[in-house]
Amino acid sequence: MSHFINDRDRIVSEAMDATIRLSSGALRRLEGYPAIKVVVRADWDRSRVAVVSGGGAGHEPAHVGFVGDGMLTAAVCGEIFASPSVDAVLAAILEVTGGPGCLLVVKNYTGDRLNFGLAAEKARALGVAVEMVIVGDDIALPAAPRPRGIAGTLFVHKVAGHFARAGRTLGEVKSGAERAAKSVFSMGASLSSCNIPGQALSENRVAAGQVELGLGIHGEPGASVVPLPPIRELGVAMMGRLEDALGARDGSPIALLVNDLGGVPALEMALVTSALLDATIAHDIRLVFGPARLMTALDMKGFSVSALSLREPEIEDALRSPVGPEAWPLGRSHRSVAPVSLREKVRATARSASAHPLRRRALERACNVMVGMQGELDALDAKVGDGDTGTTVATAARAILAACEGLPFADLPALFAAISETLSLVMGGSSGVLLAIFTAAVGARLGAAPDWAAALEQGAQRVQEYGGAKPGDRTMLDALVPAIEAFRTGGLDAAARAAVEGAALTATMKKAGAGRSSYVREDALRGVPDPGAVAVAAVLTAIAEF
Repeated sequence: MSHFINDRDRIVSEAMDATIRLSSGALRRLEGYPAIKVVVRADWDRSRVAVVSGGGAGHEPAHVGFVGDGMLTAAVCGEIFASPSVDAVLAAILEVTGGPGCLLVVKNYTGDRLNFGLAAEKARALGVAVEMVIVGDDIALPAAPRPRGIAGTLFVHKVAGHFARAGRTLGEVKSGAERAAKSVFSMGASLSSCNIPGQALSENRVAAGQVELGLGIHGEPGASVVPLPPIRELGVAMMGRLEDALGARDGSPIALLVNDLGGVPALEMALVTSALLDATIAHDIRLVFGPARLMTALDMKGFSVSALSLREPEIEDALRSPVGPEAWPLGRSHRSVAPVSLREKVRATARSASAHPLRRRALERACNVMVGMQGELDALDAKVGDGDTGTTVATAARAILAACEGLPFADLPALFAAISETLSLVMGGSSGVLLAIFTAAVGARLGAAPDWAAALEQGAQRVQEYGGAKPGDRTMLDALVPAIEAFRTGGLDAAARAAVEGAALTATMKKAGAGRSSYVREDALRGVPDPGAVAVAAVLTAIAEF
């Protein structure tokens, strides 16, 4: 796998430089850089307790992204997934610590505990007041003697930073951080490991169709690899584990942190969040932070969820307080989805269902063919477009099948109008609108003595008028228009043959004149038929063979 890097040895330092340069002067780095990678608040005056954390890079925006008012005073960075040196930690302590003292917030990994711990002892020997809180929020391995520290650590940063900003003593800041650390529990799930920039591609130990539970944030193996269920089931199961970890429930509210480990698209993270909020303890969730990339594992396609009991009001106050770092999201409440009723003028027109067995069987056959071709059409579209033609068409076909019981099959104009309304409601993208236009125009032309050729010609004409494409532009028109011409003289069988020939011809067209394919290079189009034309040919063939 390729990465956007310069020198492998300067990945971390150059990334830190970018964050500092974009901070509008709020951040600076210590001397000794890049051997000592420490970022501190530029406005710090040592008049309050300092809060210092850090660890290996690769978890961005943690930890540098959370340096600022109300959170960390300084962040100490190591190389990717490597603990920072004792000297770097000590340098950070000595730079930011005044009379009120310093609290170190450390994730429960051996290297971090040892390096931060030794730096704390050296600082104490110099007369500096230093305390340390170790966070081990991972519940994936119940028998683990030292649970790992993962994204729940960020809640501890937030609580400690709030108490420090409020002018609390070192003992009070430590106590608040410890109470948060003991009340937060986290669990992760992933579909892949991660890839370190500048190194060979990592072998993905998670096979397709499986998910790894309880993984760490450094790409280390998790607790188990299991078959991947729908996210609604996985989310509820993970929340069940968190509920057990929280212990006896007394109705206390909960804060939830939904963390993208680095490689999950925003759309999928929204589904993850929805699934988590469907759990049995959802009514206790008062604050939701995320979904966002907060403590990542480079490009790992996974997520973690952290739950913190808000039994103590001052812990909730600490989480709600605003902070300087932009990477920290505001906590939000959640509520059930309440749809807004459609205005009467955009509602589907009420029509009485009526029977016509032959028409219904023909429509159902065409729809079932589209459902069955979902994968084939998506694969074609992935080569020349955005890869969703099959899914879009199959979604519309399923909606029409579900509506069949109430369709007015005996009234052709009403039937086509009803199909058009269904397409416009459920079928996304321009193709859905164009097919809705086509069916509406066909229905408007049909009457008691239907002229099918004229009606189909009118539908194709409207598609060209509104869509801007024409035959030869490598669209569904290249199958539809010749099919309509053949239908007028040769009937349905001739129309189906013409549509198949027209769809095949699109594979030889060097340039698309409309749609997403119009942005695709000629060599990528070569030999690939237009998926919309293929769909039209398949529908006509299915009806002709009926």
